[in-house]
Amino acid sequence: MAAIEYDPNRSARIALLHYADGAKAYILAPARLQVGATVESGPEADIKPGNALPLANIPTGTLVHNVELKPGQRRPARALGRLRDPARGEGRRPGRASATIGRAAPGAARLPGDDRPGRQRRPRERHRRQGGRSRWKGKRPTVRGSAMNPVDHPHGGGEGKSKGGRHPVTPWGVPTLGKRTRRKHKESDKLIVRGRRRGKEKR
Repeated sequence: MAAIEYDPNRSARIALLHYADGAKAYILAPARLQVGATVESGPEADIKPGNALPLANIPTGTLVHNVELKPGQRRPARALGRLRDPARGEGRRPGRASATIGRAAPGAARLPGDDRPGRQRRPRERHRRQGGRSRWKGKRPTVRGSAMNPVDHPHGGGEGKSKGGRHPVTPWGVPTLGKRTRRKHKESDKLIVRGRRRGKEKR
């Protein structure tokens, strides 16, 4: 394994593998898989994190992930071999279907420098929205004109949430939201260079 990397599309980390033939690929990085480790796939592989084996060769009680629904289908399932799924009870899987050893969960494999276990909650990964989330992106708060006083905005004032009875305007009274503001500059047309095809005379 060459590196453990962050994937913005999933909560688990991914591991970059360099194969002996020079090919490269990514897999889910299970817990206790370190950079520089060797992973194997096949019936003779050891019971070590990252190795893929048929379910018939995996001892009972082993933590696995990336379980195939059918042999060779390469479509992972969340349930396991005759393994217990906390959400859906028990279900059978063919013994020839493979699974990967280890637990691939949020924060199971940590990046270098991670000093705490569990899911690394980056600003764009937070479940609870908060006001600071936009500030991290450089977006400042925007106050509605209808929430201002009349001295501050043309939409301000009134009793309750009043519309104001006028077309939407900017704080300086310029119409907006659908109002055409572009002017026809006839003087600028002469600055536009129009090419003419060579070899054709103007009729």
